[in-house]
Amino acid sequence: MSRFPTVAAFDCALANLSAPDRAAIAAARARQDQLTKPAGSLGRLEEIALFMAGWQGTPHPVIERARAAIFAGNHGCVVHGVSAFPASVTATMVANFAAGGAAINALAGMAGLDLKVVALDLDRPTADFTLAPAMSEAECLAALSAGAAAVDPDLHLLVVGEMGIGNSTAAAALCARAFGSTVASWVGPGTGVDAAGVARKIGVVDRAIARHADAPHSPFETLRRLGGREIAAIGGAVLEARRLGIAVVLDGFITCAALAPLAAAVPAITDHCLAGHCSAEPGHARLLDRLGLEPLLRLDMRLGEGSGAAVAVGVILAALAAHNGMATFAQAGVAQSL
Repeated sequence: MSRFPTVAAFDCALANLSAPDRAAIAAARARQDQLTKPAGSLGRLEEIALFMAGWQGTPHPVIERARAAIFAGNHGCVVHGVSAFPASVTATMVANFAAGGAAINALAGMAGLDLKVVALDLDRPTADFTLAPAMSEAECLAALSAGAAAVDPDLHLLVVGEMGIGNSTAAAALCARAFGSTVASWVGPGTGVDAAGVARKIGVVDRAIARHADAPHSPFETLRRLGGREIAAIGGAVLEARRLGIAVVLDGFITCAALAPLAAAVPAITDHCLAGHCSAEPGHARLLDRLGLEPLLRLDMRLGEGSGAAVAVGVILAALAAHNGMATFAQAGVAQSL
């Protein structure tokens, strides 16, 4: 059954976000206070453990079943020369994912993540959003529902990522419309375009913003007019994870941009999210600031595919290993005052 059969269903999900379990957080914090270390000495690892406790509803959170959900889609705006690669590369990379040869295959395996790749109508790109909405209402709802369908209720953690030639242009457009500022401040090289390519991207996004200036500024309308199928699917997956109380690790600029129109209206949408890393795409640091997220890693990565988020899962696993595996002062026979 479609998770988002209507726009009203999407709006309702966004308006009724679940909250973390405060009692579980308090119990996890009490455990942290008894572990054989100076208070706060594990820094952010302690915060991650508390975060996971809140969303799992237990003072002893675990990651026994985790998934990397990678969504792929094609974009009509590529006709304007906004990418260093042709749109056909999207399908080629999806085939590479299936063959096990991509970075996300290796990194998901390292992190113990089940890899699920969802290709969304690759033979049917979105419309050129300088001329029309990228998606119809039905297309956007279908993409949102495809994202939700990739989330199983028994997951302990969800990593989201994307693949789609041209989608850094769509991401910049979403951020510019959702958060304002100059278009140039959101546009970057993406797949590696040169200065002339960046200038073309700025022009394309400027035209898209102008084309849709009179449209409603609701999360759904912004997403369908300026996003893409894979971007909308990420939004649907994040909303479904929130309904199920599953923590989410976001990847780079495009993945985070999927939440820009949602967060502009409902900032709490990111409360169950961790930013896996800050990518080398110039707009990502600015976007993370607007989303209220501090990245776990800064490795100058800019691949996409969920790769940075997959690497960050190792940090989360370390946080839970320390939280659950360390002895308390009483268990170790150590004086707490020392």
